[in-house]
Amino acid sequence: MTELLNSLSTQNEFVARHNGPNKSDQQKMLDAINVLNLDTLIDETVPAQIRLEQPMTLDAPMSEADMLVEMKKFADLNQVKRTFIGQGYYNTFTPNVILRNVLENPGWYTAYTPYQPEISQGRLESLLNYQQMVMDLTGMEIANASLLDEATAAAEAMTLCKRAGKSKSKVFFVADDVHPQTLEVVKTRAEFIGFEVQVGSLESLPEQDVFGALVQYPGTTGEVRDLTDIIAAAQANKTLVTVATDLLASALLKPAGEMGADVVIGSAQRFGVPMGYGGPHAAFMATKDKHKRTMPGRVIGVSIDTNGNQALRMAMQTREQHIRREKATSNICTAQALLANMAAFYAVYHGEEGLKTIARRTHHMTAILAAGLTKAGYELAHNSFFDTITVNTGDNTDKLVQKALASDINLRQLEGQIGISFDETTTIEDINALFTVFEVKESVEALSTEIAGNEFAAIPENCRRTSRYLTHPVFNTHHSETQMMRYLNS
Repeated sequence: MTELLNSLSTQNEFVARHNGPNKSDQQKMLDAINVLNLDTLIDETVPAQIRLEQPMTLDAPMSEADMLVEMKKFADLNQVKRTFIGQGYYNTFTPNVILRNVLENPGWYTAYTPYQPEISQGRLESLLNYQQMVMDLTGMEIANASLLDEATAAAEAMTLCKRAGKSKSKVFFVADDVHPQTLEVVKTRAEFIGFEVQVGSLESLPEQDVFGALVQYPGTTGEVRDLTDIIAAAQANKTLVTVATDLLASALLKPAGEMGADVVIGSAQRFGVPMGYGGPHAAFMATKDKHKRTMPGRVIGVSIDTNGNQALRMAMQTREQHIRREKATSNICTAQALLANMAAFYAVYHGEEGLKTIARRTHHMTAILAAGLTKAGYELAHNSFFDTITVNTGDNTDKLVQKALASDINLRQLEGQIGISFDETTTIEDINALFTVFEVKESVEALSTEIAGNEFAAIPENCRRTSRYLTHPVFNTHHSETQMMRYLNS
């Protein structure tokens, strides 16, 4: 390349665009510390034994535009399949007004912790909405402004149960129908803080001498059951009970808080946040008001400013830079604020009726699938469900999974069983594709008509929600794109 071509090339502009200091800025800083150049600075500050002896062998630099082209080629190698694995992760529709004005807006995605409330009222209001959304859907008294993900929220709930409880035990119980990834994180956290994790059936919980317990509602295989009596019996043994739940399911199911849960955790991912190859996603945690001082994370509160007007601020913080580690009630020093805000705006955009409709549609699609499989001779592992069913497939499991993969469908493979989870993106075409895999001859429309007479037959009566949620005006005002856009920019 000629000297002129090199000087006009865009190959090196990425550094200047994204790294800030130019040569002149660097020299001013070097002069200020009396160092000749960057090489001398490195020699004086980085021990020789940890430095590379020679530069790394790298390809020639590329322009940002060329790199994006190359990255797209890598992305095109992905095999895009229809996924029904579930296990806490679901496809979702991100409303375009939220996609454009929040997820793709640097005003939202670059913002850091709102330590300065005077310039952060908009973000604080959205996080307050998130807390209210979680409180309403879980039936709890207080919620924080998000945690990292569902599994780490479960681990944080374990330590909360120990701090807040009165049991002398060092054993934490986890029901055997909790999501496997959650169980693994809890085990890892417990190992390093000296707790023992005991895994067992939900029915055995009241018999255990444990300081805390984690149960899943609905279970990882989809079963919906009333936890009220089991929670009460465990609490009689000084056990604090954490329930991992699903926000969309809570639009139709009796909330965990009304069953007596001490702590409720879960993921807000399916509220408009794409799966993103497994993360990141905002978790939530809600608990009883008496435990607020030991709850991890941040809590946004309503206060007043110097002029007597309503103002928002971070009312409680358990682990920030200015809080000493030994004074912290949690090691969680961050959150998923952007994704929590997206989930909150999703709830604002849809409101109570919108969420209920999405939940009803998701459940109805699942009920149609369950009915078709049953009529074709398949046995379900359980007859109560919200969005997930588990089919007993025995020796045919491998064959059916491979047949699905050949049709670009991902299913959850268990031992002698197949799990299938639906979400708001599920279509009639998806059901027909699954019917083809399982050789079901029934008509989706006929099954729908049959189910309509008793729409919620698969949800036990004592697990059906009767309480209202999202009744605050903010969740009942901004339901058009225009209204939502004005709210986001107000």
